[in-house]
Amino acid sequence: MTGDADVAAVAAALADPGRWRVLAALGDGRALPASTLAAEAGVAASTASEHLARLVDAGLLSVERHGRYRYFRLAGPDVGDLLEALARVAPPTPVRSLRDGTRAQALRFARTCYDHLAGRVGVAMMDALLRRGFLEAERPVDAPVGGDHPAAAGRAIRLRLTEPGVVFLGELGVDLGKLPRRRPAVRYCLDWSEQRPHLAGAVGATLTGRLLDLGWIRRADRGRAVHLSDQGRTGFATVLGVHLDG
Repeated sequence: MTGDADVAAVAAALADPGRWRVLAALGDGRALPASTLAAEAGVAASTASEHLARLVDAGLLSVERHGRYRYFRLAGPDVGDLLEALARVAPPTPVRSLRDGTRAQALRFARTCYDHLAGRVGVAMMDALLRRGFLEAERPVDAPVGGDHPAAAGRAIRLRLTEPGVVFLGELGVDLGKLPRRRPAVRYCLDWSEQRPHLAGAVGATLTGRLLDLGWIRRADRGRAVHLSDQGRTGFATVLGVHLDG
């Protein structure tokens, strides 16, 4: 028999700026080596090793061995959800340079939240899927939620993919037959920067992968930001009716 959830243990593991930067660097679901994570956290290799061991012990990271090297990744989508939820209530970090401002703007425009699209582009895509009837509310569930979204009337919602949505995704080249069965097909996250929902779940992850394959978006060299290509800007406008600037 186990007792109540030991939230304090997880909070203690998170209560260090360097460890938070490590988690943020892994927020797109990729596995990265310790050397890269040390650079992202701005700490020495020995300090990064201590941070990584602490995060693995807390169950926030998993580790994989590839030859002589160890690669780290978030322990699962629940950890990605936790990071997004904390970011929604945390105060913003100060912007002290043009580089900081550029990175902050890029994250807010488009980024990955674990393995699905977030930021202004992710929210706009979710809105378009709802507006065109490709997603619809299945049934309401009591829970407070903010923003001018179908979930905004004080109730969270459960979403489902409609038949037109299945056809649309198929035409876009999304193979729904290969959706992972271990997670919900359609769900949403409340976006920390937009304070509105973006599409998550297996469909959100698979659709994001398809957008990467199509070249509509591409990952930044470092961090969670993704960049919208000219092809993607045109695709969002013609296929979904979403016009994006910035």
